[in-house]
Amino acid sequence: MDYKRAYKNWLDQPELDCELRSELEAITDEKEIEDRFYTDLEFGTGGMRGKMGAGNNRMNIYTVAKVTYGLGKYLLRQDIQNWEKGVVIAYDSRHNSRKFAETAAGVLGKMGVVAYLFEELRPTPELSFAVRELKAAGGIVITASHNPKEYNGYKVYGPDGGQMVTASADALIAEIGKIQDVFDIPIMSLADGLNQKIIMMVGEKMDNAFTDAVAAICYPSPDSELKVVYTPLHGAGNTPVRRVLTALGYQQVFVVPEQELPDGDFTTAPYPNPEDPAVFSLAIALAEEKNADIIIGTDPDGDRVGVVGRNPQGAFEILTGNQTGALLVDYYLKTRKSLPENKVVIKTIVTSELGGIVAKSHGAAVLDVLTGFKYIGECMTDFEKTGDYTFAFGYEESYGYLAGNYARDKDAVVASALICEMTAYYKKQGKTLYEALNALYEKHGYFIEDVVALTLEGIEGKMKITEIMEKFRKVSFPGFADAKLIAFNDYQAGVSNDVVSGEKAEIDLPRSNVLKFVFDDYSWFALRPSGTEPKLKVYFSVTGKTGDEAVAKKEWLKKQVTALIEV
Repeated sequence: MDYKRAYKNWLDQPELDCELRSELEAITDEKEIEDRFYTDLEFGTGGMRGKMGAGNNRMNIYTVAKVTYGLGKYLLRQDIQNWEKGVVIAYDSRHNSRKFAETAAGVLGKMGVVAYLFEELRPTPELSFAVRELKAAGGIVITASHNPKEYNGYKVYGPDGGQMVTASADALIAEIGKIQDVFDIPIMSLADGLNQKIIMMVGEKMDNAFTDAVAAICYPSPDSELKVVYTPLHGAGNTPVRRVLTALGYQQVFVVPEQELPDGDFTTAPYPNPEDPAVFSLAIALAEEKNADIIIGTDPDGDRVGVVGRNPQGAFEILTGNQTGALLVDYYLKTRKSLPENKVVIKTIVTSELGGIVAKSHGAAVLDVLTGFKYIGECMTDFEKTGDYTFAFGYEESYGYLAGNYARDKDAVVASALICEMTAYYKKQGKTLYEALNALYEKHGYFIEDVVALTLEGIEGKMKITEIMEKFRKVSFPGFADAKLIAFNDYQAGVSNDVVSGEKAEIDLPRSNVLKFVFDDYSWFALRPSGTEPKLKVYFSVTGKTGDEAVAKKEWLKKQVTALIEV
C-alpha cells in the first residue's frame, strides 16, 4: 500500500482515536504525510522506537497493539502454557508510556495471556528482574531510553529476563508481518482485565525484592561522610536508586530538585542522555554547593548511568562510559576475592580495549559481543547452563553496566551503588576517580575514545547510510600515525580479514551490519548504523604512551575517517 492509500485508510476508520484523527487532519505538508505512511515503523531485533503520532510509521496505540498481538501469537505458538506464565509490562516517564503499557496489557488480556502491569513507572532492569522472579514467558518495556521527548519505544524480553535475541526476534517479526489490519485487533479495557484477573498489578513486593537483589551485590557504605549528588533526569531511576543507596547506608545523597520528578517533556534536559555533559549543569551547581565527592545521573528508563568526578584540578568533569567501565572492572575484580577462577568479563565490540586488558590483569577471561546488552545477557544465560564461565561483570561504552545474575540487562541502579562504593574506597586512600583512572593509564597505556553520530533521517538517510557502509567495505585504509592496520572485520559477512597474512577467519557472532578496522597498537575504529535511531555511528578508540599522544592520534584518525565519509 502506498503512503497516500495508507493515509486515507487511517482517516476512513470510523473509530480512529480522536487525538490522532485531529493530528492527521491538521497536516498540510505532503512530505510529512509521506514520512508518516511510506513504511511501517520497523520492529527490529532491538525492538521498536520512533516519534509518537498518527501513522503506521509512528509510535501510537495501533502500532503498539500490532506488535503486542504478534508477541502474543509468538508466545502461544512457542508453548500454549505461556498464556498462564504471562508477560510483565513496565514503562518510563515519557508521554503516552502508561497508555501504551495499558494498550499492550489489554491486547494480551483479550488473547487470554496474563499481563503483569507495573502500577507506576519502573526502571528497565527491574522489568528484567521481574520476568525472572515471576518466571514469566516474557516482558515488555515502553521506553525510548535517552531520546528526545517526541520519541517512545517498545522493547521485548524473553523468559530469561534478557532482551529478545536474533532467532527469537526473527520469529516474532514474522508473526507481526502476518497482521493485515491493525484496526481489527481487539483490546480489553484495564478495568475488565483487572476484574477478570487476567491483568494484575505489580508493585511494592517486587520493588523490595529488586532492592534486596541489587543490595546483595554491593558492600555497605564504608564512608558515611561520602557526599553524592544524584539526578534521575526526570526518569524512572529516582526511587530505586535512592532506595538502594539508603539500604546500603549512604546518608548524604542530594537529589537535584529540578530533575527529580517524572516529566515527559524533560524540561531541564531536552536530550536526557547522561552521555551529554549539558544534562549535568544543575547537578554540578548542587555538587559545588554541597562540596560533593561524586555526581551520578541516570537516563529516563534507569538502565544507564553517567558519572561526574573531580579532575586533578578539582573541577567536576564527566567520565566516558569506557572510563567508568574500566574503573568498575578494576575495582570490582580486585575487591570481590570470592569470584571463581572461571570468571568472565563481557564487553561489546565497540567498547575500549582498556577494560579487557584490566580484566585479564586480574585473571578474568574477556569476551567481546555485538553491540547491545542483549548479547551480554544471552551469554550470561548460556554460561548459567553450561558452567563454562561465571559471569562477573558486563558493560558497554554507552554507559551500561551490570554485576550479578539477578537481571539480564544493564542496570543503572546497581551501577550507581557500585560507583558510590568505588568512590568511597578511593576517597579513603586520598584519591579521586580521576586519579584511579590515571593509575590505570600509567599501568596499561592511555586509551582515548570518541563517537561521531551522523543523523540521516527518512528514505534518503537510509540510502546514504547504506552507501557509506558499502564504501568502507571496499576502502583501502593502511594505517595512521605509526599504527598499521592488521585486521578488517565485517560482522555482516561474518569474516575477519587478516591484512598482514591475507587469511580470513570466521567471526563466531550473529550477523550485524558493523565494520571494524583494527591496528597493531590496540587502536581501532568502527562504523555501525544505529538499530534504534536514524543515525550512523562511527566509533574511535586510540592508544598512546601519554595522554597528549593518544589525543593527537585520535584526532588524526578521526580527521582521516570523516574525510572519507564526506567525499
